[in-house]
Parts: sequence; C-alpha cells; structure tokens
Amino acid sequence: MELEVRHLRALCAIADSGSLHKAARQLGMSQPSLTTQLRRIEHALGGQLFARERTGCRPTPLGRVVLSRARPLVTEMRALVTETMAAAARATEGPRLRIGSTASRAIPGWLRKLRVRLPGTEISLQMDVSANALLRMVADGQLDVAFVHEVEGSPLRLPETLRRRVLLGREPQFVSVAADHPAARHPVVSLRDLADDRWMVDPTVDGEWDGLRRVLTAAGLNPPVLHGDYLTAASLVASGEVVTLCQPTSRGRADMAVRPLAGDPLGVRLLAAARTDDELDAVYGELEAAYWEAARQAPAYAEWLLRAGETRAAATGTLVPSSR
Repeated sequence: MELEVRHLRALCAIADSGSLHKAARQLGMSQPSLTTQLRRIEHALGGQLFARERTGCRPTPLGRVVLSRARPLVTEMRALVTETMAAAARATEGPRLRIGSTASRAIPGWLRKLRVRLPGTEISLQMDVSANALLRMVADGQLDVAFVHEVEGSPLRLPETLRRRVLLGREPQFVSVAADHPAARHPVVSLRDLADDRWMVDPTVDGEWDGLRRVLTAAGLNPPVLHGDYLTAASLVASGEVVTLCQPTSRGRADMAVRPLAGDPLGVRLLAAARTDDELDAVYGELEAAYWEAARQAPAYAEWLLRAGETRAAATGTLVPSSR
C-alpha cells in the first residue's frame, strides 16, 4: 500500500482528537473504517503508530516521528488545493463569500449587512453545531470565514493556518425556563432555584455538555439531563419539562423566559476565523455590528450589559451613560 495524503490526514486527525471515534466523525467516515485504515497504514510503515488506551489514543514514539513529517505535508497540500480552488472560482463564478457559523442571533443581521456592502457577491451560509468542524472547513478551503463559539474550559482546535479575531472574550450563558416557572419571577436566577429541574443539552455541540456538567457539579447539583437538539429543547422548555442553557441574545416568548444566571458561572468566547487577515477584515465590521444589534434587541441581555457597564464604571471611577 502506498501512503496518500488522505492517510496522513487521518493520522493527524487521530492525534489531534485523541480518539478514533472523534477522528472518524471529523473525517466523515465510520469508526470501523478508520480503524481498518489505521491498521493498513501501520502495516505499510512496519510499526504501531498509536497506543490504544481506555481513555483514547496517543502517538507512540514511531507515531510522533511520522506525525512530525505528515503535518507539514498535509498543511501544504491543503494550501495548494485551497488556493487553486479559489483561483478557479474567481475566474468562472465571480465574487463569492462562503460563511460558516454555529447558532447565533447575529447571523440574519450579518448577512443583511454584507449583502448591502457587497452587492453582486454570492453569499452562502453553512450552519453546524460543531465549531471545530467549521474551523477545519475554513482551513480546507471549503469556507472563507467561520463565526464560532468556544465553551469555557473546552478550547477549540484552531488550525495553525488560520487567523482569528475575538469578538467577545466572555459571553455569559443564560438559562431558559417556562414562563410560569417560579424562577421566571426573578430578574436573575440562581442554579439553586433550578435544583429540582431536569436539564437538556445538545451533546453534539463542542464543549457544551462538558461545560454544563462542570457548572452543575460546582454548584453541588446532579440533576437528570436529557440530550436533544435546540428545537426540541425549546419545545420542552415551553411545556415546563426541562430547563436549558441559552445564548444571552435569545429572546423570551409568551411561554418561555430567558434569565441571567447568578454569578455568570459559564461563558463562551466568540471568535471569527479565516485564512487571511484580509478575509477577516472584509466581514468583521458587519459581524460586530450585527452582534451588538442582536444584543440590544434581547431585553435580558441588554439589562445585563447595562449592569455590567455600571459595575465596571464603579470599579474604575468612570461614568458610563445610562441607556434607560
């Protein structure tokens, strides 16, 4: 068997994720197929490249040698394909902008502002619950820019070839509860107010389940947790079946309330990533404006931002004008 770039890419994915299961998901293949491919690669090279342990996979000394040569080759091949595809697209299709994003209330405003500033540009949108998957798509040339969130305590795997710009260093995560939940009567909710509730989380969102688990454990809580997508979660929250974490830009409804959590126990970092600074410059201003527009339209978040601004002003002795 002759080694190909796809084989080297598979080795890098296994090393980066530390797991055959996670690597297979990243590569869009089944775990048994990846396991078989790894065995063939190891047979071709004459030695074991990864030690399989109960907690995952780690490179052997031979594996580290192979990875040290494989990574630059994979990076160069990715750059070659990306630059060639971009040149071909410009020549035949005209200007285009391929955006990727995790869920965000800023997306509609961002697209609207970009279409105003870039008339004639074909703008496409790729949504994904996995920030890491979107970042890989940018690195591979499948997307031009990605707007993603990084859950506190679960750092993203940002490819070395990408440039990044942090929109917000720490966005607090709020909680969504039924409108008739007792906690909805308070402007700020303590985790203790939700001690008797079931929670719901989407485990496919990078870092979200780990983040919620850390927060609940730190609060001394061990509630039942259901797994499901955002749409299902919203329906169950409204019916009083569960409570769930939500972005602060979320807006309440007649049957659902959005509230800050006391002490802001969990936050995420919001960032945009592209292959070049020029690509970031082309979209970042509109993204920033769209995010803060969405923030102002979310009553609970707008109030939280006002309180946070007043707290900082008191600490620094600076006067912050009130928007009330």
